[in-house]
Amino acid sequence: MSTFKVLRTAARTLASGSSRPSIPAFLASPRAASILSRQLSSEAKAKIDDVIKENKVVLFMKGTPDLPQCGFSRAVCQVLEFQGVKEFASFNCLADPELREGIKEYSSWPTIPQLYVGGEFIGGCDIVVGMHQDGTLEKLLVDEGVLEPIPEAPAPAASV
Repeated sequence: MSTFKVLRTAARTLASGSSRPSIPAFLASPRAASILSRQLSSEAKAKIDDVIKENKVVLFMKGTPDLPQCGFSRAVCQVLEFQGVKEFASFNCLADPELREGIKEYSSWPTIPQLYVGGEFIGGCDIVVGMHQDGTLEKLLVDEGVLEPIPEAPAPAASV
């Protein structure tokens, strides 16, 4: 039974006034419970931890920076480029199904791309673009030593 059919059946049961939806037998099995509550393996978590600790900027994305395969991933790459970030670690989540699901669980964030700066999860495309627009991304990148601060322009000389 497809997930859609299971959800539709549950919705119909609830709409009919029943106090609880019926659960298909295969979803009530211990095996299904382990599949549905899949957890990130300690090995995968350790690998993600290491990558995030070893690199100042890490982007988990769909595709690569040279060939993004998603508009949101492309947008984050463009923001990083515009900000002047020359080097960052990137990982193509489409090439590794375990990473694709694992990174979502690691960050408790349901979508890709995901940006990490200075070992901290920043967010997805909307958050990165918003931070770029309000200047907080540049400040963060400077604070983390990814970018050099822009020197302030000298004050204009007073005219006599």
